[in-house]
Amino acid sequence: MANIKDIAKMAGVSVTTVSRVLNNHPYVSAEKKAAVRRAIEMCNYQRNINAVHLSKGKTFLIGVVVPFTNHPYFGLLVEGIANEAVKNNYKLVLFQTNYEENREIEALMMLKHKQIDALIICSRICGWDMIEEYVSYGPIILCEDGRGKKVSSTYIDHYKSFSKALEYLHNKGHHKIGYCIGRKSGTNSKQRELAYRDFLMKINEPFEPNYIFYECFNFEDGERVVQRLMTMTNPPSALLITSDQVAAGILTCCKEQNISIPNDLAIMGFDNQPIAKIMNITTLEIPLIEVGKKLFLQAIGKTKMAHEEIFVKLIERQTV
Repeated sequence: MANIKDIAKMAGVSVTTVSRVLNNHPYVSAEKKAAVRRAIEMCNYQRNINAVHLSKGKTFLIGVVVPFTNHPYFGLLVEGIANEAVKNNYKLVLFQTNYEENREIEALMMLKHKQIDALIICSRICGWDMIEEYVSYGPIILCEDGRGKKVSSTYIDHYKSFSKALEYLHNKGHHKIGYCIGRKSGTNSKQRELAYRDFLMKINEPFEPNYIFYECFNFEDGERVVQRLMTMTNPPSALLITSDQVAAGILTCCKEQNISIPNDLAIMGFDNQPIAKIMNITTLEIPLIEVGKKLFLQAIGKTKMAHEEIFVKLIERQTV
């Protein structure tokens, strides 16, 4: 395959002249331009785009880390990121980690090797010590509270939003409140657990570990939750569920088991995804597409705010 030196030799010009023609430099004679273009055509020469990007110091690629690509929550985040990427002539490199640390490290290594300009992590598995090893190589943007760290972030205050939801359920007459969550160990999960324990102390109710349901990500997980509820002698009267998909699964299974919603069990979701609107699920709305947009703008440095909190909105429907 011909390179730029071969083209220069065939055209009888310098390498600099070939480079100027390739980059549409105005100060090249028509005769030399024609000679270079003839040589390019004869050799079927293709530019090395990676080398061009390297010379400019940018790839115009942004890495996006998600645990799953088939989950509506992350789908909406990526939609917001992708919409803004198109507007700014960037492309995305998507990393699905399945919450495996080595996959997230692969994305961080691409940032280190300048294969991407910035990295957006929508849900983190690596510890802070690992993240901080890579912050010197380029912008790292997190969809969690990154205050006090050397990263930018757009985040939900999950302690505050969980407390708001628990207060709402309590004001509706519920004292025995449980919750369903995805990961047990995530930063957001820890904030929610802290809010839950503080809330129980406030209303003088005991902590009941059986009222917490982990590994709840998808619609199908709702059936597992209902099956466990049905074995309890003293089940919760309300569930706060951190995914509308899971809430929809619980609601569907409850109807099949003749469990009256909200009389026997109140259900409150999170995110206000389309399924919550269709099934009339009370939920807290997170504007995920807007969050994605803000994450992208932080990644390319178009916003000066290093950390931006996104506020949730209570959507009252028929399940509480």
